[in-house]
Order: sequence, then C-alpha cells, then structure tokens
Amino acid sequence: MSTAYTPGLKVSSYTLIEKERRLPVKGEVLVKEGDEVLPDTVVARAELPSPMQTFRLAAQLGIEASALPTVLKIKQGDRVQKGDLLAETRGLFGRFFRSRFYAPLSGTVELISPTTGNIGIRPPPLPVEQRAYVRGHVLRVLPQEGVVIRCAGALVQGIFGVGGERLGTVHVVTGGPDSPLTEQHIHEKHQGGVVVGGSLITPEALHKAATVGVAGVVSGGIVDTDLIAFLADMLNDPNYDIGVAITGQEPIPFTLILTEGFGSIPMAERTFRLFCQLEGKQASINGATQIRAGVLRPEVIVPLDPTEQSYRDADIQPTQELGVGTPIRLIRSPYFGEIGEVAELPIAPEQVESGAVVRVLRAKLADGRLVTVPRANVEIIEVL
Repeated sequence: MSTAYTPGLKVSSYTLIEKERRLPVKGEVLVKEGDEVLPDTVVARAELPSPMQTFRLAAQLGIEASALPTVLKIKQGDRVQKGDLLAETRGLFGRFFRSRFYAPLSGTVELISPTTGNIGIRPPPLPVEQRAYVRGHVLRVLPQEGVVIRCAGALVQGIFGVGGERLGTVHVVTGGPDSPLTEQHIHEKHQGGVVVGGSLITPEALHKAATVGVAGVVSGGIVDTDLIAFLADMLNDPNYDIGVAITGQEPIPFTLILTEGFGSIPMAERTFRLFCQLEGKQASINGATQIRAGVLRPEVIVPLDPTEQSYRDADIQPTQELGVGTPIRLIRSPYFGEIGEVAELPIAPEQVESGAVVRVLRAKLADGRLVTVPRANVEIIEVL
C-alpha cells in the first residue's frame, strides 16, 4: 500500500511560537533583543510616503501655463497648510476680479510646472506602527524592519478565517463540541472577548456577535452561504463573494475562525477541551488565511507562563501517515473544507483536471461522494 505524509492543523496546549513583526517599509525598531513585550507594545515605527496630488492651477485661474510663476505666492519645497493662499492673479486694473487658489490640503509643494500649469502637493507621510500582537520577548531584531517575537503558550490553528488581528478573553459558550453556536449564547458580557462555540455558528449569532462587539468567534463550521451573506451585509456590497486565496483584510466587526470547515461540523473534541482549559485567558487571534502559495493558517494564541504546568500536555497532533481510512480534510477548490476519509491510494501518478500528472488519492466524502484529488490538496485531521 502506498503512503504519504501530509501536514495537518496544529493544536498545541503548550508550545513555543515565533511571530515575525515586519514593517511595510524601512523604519525604526523601538525594542531590543531580550525585551519583554505585551500585545499592544509598539515594536517598530515607520512613515509611509503619501502619494502626490496634482492640481491644474493655471486652468483653474484662467491663465496661460507660462504665466504660472508670476501669480504664485509659494515656491517648490515650501510646506503649506490647508487654506493657505497659494496663487492670486492681478485682476482688472490690478484690483478687480482677482482669481485666487487656496491649498486644498496640507503638505509640501513638490511640483511647479510652467509647461503644464500644474502644481503638485505631497501630503505628510502616514505613520505606520507595528505592534507585538502576542505577549513574549524579542528573540531577534531585524534592523530597520521589525522583530521576531517568541511566545510560549497554547496554539490552535483553524482551517479558514476572516478578519485581522485582535485581542480578547476566551469565553466557551456552548455545552460541547457538537453544539451549535446560536444568538442565545452571546451576551453583553462577551463584549471584547473571543467567543468559542461548537459545531456551527448560525446567521443570527453572527449578527448578534457584531451587535455586542465581540473581538472574535471560533466555531467548528459555518454554512458558506451564511458567511457570504453576512460579509456582504457588513461590507454593504450585495455582490460580495469570498475567495479562498487569501483573507484577513476584511473590514468587519470581529474575527471569525473555523477550526474544521464549511457545514455543520463538530469541533474536534480535544480542541474544544483545550479551549475550556483556557477559559478566561487573553488570546491573540488572526483570521488571515492563505492556502495557495505559502500556507497561512488562521490562529488563536494564548500566552502562558512556564509555571502553568497543567497546560504542558503533549501537542495535539494528528498522525502524519496517510492510509486507507485516514480522516482527511480537503483544502483546495472545488472541495475546500469538505471532510471525508481516504478510500484508495493509487501508486501510479494520474492526470488531474488541471492537466498535471501527480500522485492522487480517492476520498469518500461525508455525503458519500467518491472524488479523486491530488494528495497535496488534503490534510490529515485527528481521530476523535
């Protein structure tokens, strides 16, 4: 029988986690190696140049472009404030019907063109700050770019998420991993917290979470059309559709993480039990997901002190050997998020729909369908 080794989601009760915190442009690192940091600690800062804005000054004043230097009250390189008088024509007899141009924004005059009659103003740079995101210590400094932070604690990776980085206290609100998460489970006391449910979050619960102001929701699964409808409502875009290439930048009220997939899928029992142990502790969460070039998993990180020995269990990791009967999750379209088991492992490579010849497996999905997919398109899930 042919076997393969496929990574699955990591769920650990106590592990070492390294997070790279990098600025989008070169800037200044504000901490040094060995410094202790909190999630809100600003570890690096930079200034992002603003795009220059161009104005057709000569046309607005009704003069020839070549006459522009004669009416200007500023020169190239000057800093101006919004509302400053930048240009004024002489008018009739030097007094009447003068045309004036006031700065529409604050910034620096970078362009004066007697050829086109245009001027360009660049607004002040935008400050960019990179925060630590997790509690830990600075392991390495990346000069002018950022830092690598090491954190010891619990880690739960999800299969899919939306929404960016947030902080909140863990609240397990359902009675078990197979219980759906409904609006009755979410209350005002969960404001700013991370609500953890069981098998499925309902549309009503999504809207209740947004109304209450939770920081995040973690659930086993969701109906894909419910998620799309919720995001379309939050983004005020009736044509919105979610992709699976990369997520995490959605401007939504909270971060949502699915641990199992799409549909009514119970959260893995040991994952749910770990969340119960973490009740009341602060979590750093991020829904960013990328499943194509460079896998990026949504995550829940709960920093723990080394003295908390009760959490030092073995990592909850599924076996890495792929064989007939192994429970798997499909992680590529058109079966993304589907759960099933390995039905057959052909030894010889086969041609797939894309035209590539790769090693494949036949998977029996939860609804009984038998599909053939590349082995790289699945991951092993733990046996409950």
